[in-house]
Amino acid sequence: MWPGARSAAANHAGNGAPATDPARATSRLGPAERAAALEALAGIEHQVLVVGGGVVGAGTALDAVTRGLTTGLVEARDFGSGTSSRSSKLIHGGLRYLEQLNVGLVREALSERSILLQRLAPHLIHPVSFLFPFTHYGWERAYVGAGVSAYDMLGFSMGQSRGLPGHRQLTRKSALKLAPALKRSALTGALVYWDAQVDDARYVVTLLRTAASFGAHAASRTQVTGFLREGERVTGVRATDLETGTELEIRAQQVVNATGVWTDEIQEMVGGRGQINVRSSKGIHLVVPRDRIHSGTGIILRTPVSVLFVIPWGRHWIIGTTDTDWSLDKAHPAASRSDIDYVLGQVNKVLAVPLTRDDVEGVYAGLRPLLAGESESTSKLSREHTVAHPVPGLVMIAGGKYTTYRLMARDAVDAVAHGLDGKVAPSCTENIPLAGADGYQALWNARYALARSSGLHVARIEHLLNRYGSMIGEVLDLIAADPGLGKPLSGADDYLKAEIVYAASHEGARHLDDVLARRTHASIETWDRGVTAADEAVTLMAGPMKWKARQVERELANYRARVAAERASQEAESDQDADAIRMGAPETVPVFHGDVPPG
Repeated sequence: MWPGARSAAANHAGNGAPATDPARATSRLGPAERAAALEALAGIEHQVLVVGGGVVGAGTALDAVTRGLTTGLVEARDFGSGTSSRSSKLIHGGLRYLEQLNVGLVREALSERSILLQRLAPHLIHPVSFLFPFTHYGWERAYVGAGVSAYDMLGFSMGQSRGLPGHRQLTRKSALKLAPALKRSALTGALVYWDAQVDDARYVVTLLRTAASFGAHAASRTQVTGFLREGERVTGVRATDLETGTELEIRAQQVVNATGVWTDEIQEMVGGRGQINVRSSKGIHLVVPRDRIHSGTGIILRTPVSVLFVIPWGRHWIIGTTDTDWSLDKAHPAASRSDIDYVLGQVNKVLAVPLTRDDVEGVYAGLRPLLAGESESTSKLSREHTVAHPVPGLVMIAGGKYTTYRLMARDAVDAVAHGLDGKVAPSCTENIPLAGADGYQALWNARYALARSSGLHVARIEHLLNRYGSMIGEVLDLIAADPGLGKPLSGADDYLKAEIVYAASHEGARHLDDVLARRTHASIETWDRGVTAADEAVTLMAGPMKWKARQVERELANYRARVAAERASQEAESDQDADAIRMGAPETVPVFHGDVPPG
């Protein structure tokens, strides 16, 4: 073991203890831990069962278990595989909400940004700067400057850290020096301000690992098919382990639906449309190599309907997003040719050297769960959240934004508390650092020593620290036991082979797609969308997953089919055509609708 390089939670032995015995819990989410979680879910009545393993569901599980409640969570697909891994990967207050005079939403988001950045997850959330080009003289500088000044003032009042300085105004000459990629004619000047960014998919897994360390039982690939009822009251769920076909009855005193864009489907299981109406808004993002846009900062642009971000992302830029109504497949929203051309067209308005489709390495599309109102435009629907209690024993939480997931989780568990006998402690997640946060700064300061002792380059140590924090020791242990795992993954050399093994053994990855699309981002960061990396990654996963040759072949075939379908869908002109093509690829693990699993 590498001294000092593990979080306290990761040093616990055993698995899946109730919250009353956290010393027996572990933060691992490997195959054995999933089996134990399913056994516990079926074996005891939990006080809280969360349905949905995105950021809100994971946050709700952590909030509940740290209040002393026995807590379970089930997710039909991979953890974070929906909206929570397909965002703009920003932790921000939302400048456009300030322009809409929604000061309360911005204030609470900036407060959360400060808490997340400084206290809860400094290893996963990092400062990022953005340049806002002015296109007019005089009034725009004053108007935007006043808005960003208010944004900064709200941030500072919420305890903004030294890592996020206040904005500064730039002349056109200074702006072009900072971002030479911009056309001189595209701006009259600019300002630079700061926000933060996050690896959204990794954050969800880390939330769940933290919840598991306090005794929560979490299982992916476990689909809810119906509710258990005693009269009107919901007393649990019927579910199916999609990996084995095993049907389960999971009893709970309170069930929390945190399924985001699937909220309406869950409401239908309890007798039709409920108190929450969610509309899905599709946002697509493009990934291009860092050398295609010469800039030392991110860029934010106004578009006719919203804003467009150019976000630094390692050796890449993420460019997005769109904001269009979506009523087709929710599991795999497809980006069409017109979506891609729209984003390229908007960013090319300001670039001296325009981007083409040949510059695009990766594309991803996600759905925002917006609370439906009277507006026909999804860009005007509410990003605030709501909690409802449609029937006894069931709490629904929907809406909101990634940055404020912790407040959504708190409010959901507050609603749960009203349905439980006895006093429930108030939320304490504001003071619960996530797994890997404790000791992160000290290890960062010791990164050169870690590099020497591990034999890895310091750049690799920095990469690992910013993905695992103080849990880096668990990855280094794998390399110490098998030095070959310290080599780069073929076809995606930003990642080490050890990270693939670790994803399967510790992070709940059960399939090749889980690793290449979410535990790493090879599926959007490589020109072939991770196809080359898949050959080696599947072999590395086969050990901890105990796969035989037939399963290895199936994983490869499914991943290749997924990539081929996504590429083909991105040539389609319409949403309908793109969706039909994308749906042609098989599900990694088939999910189903209704109360009866497929035969």
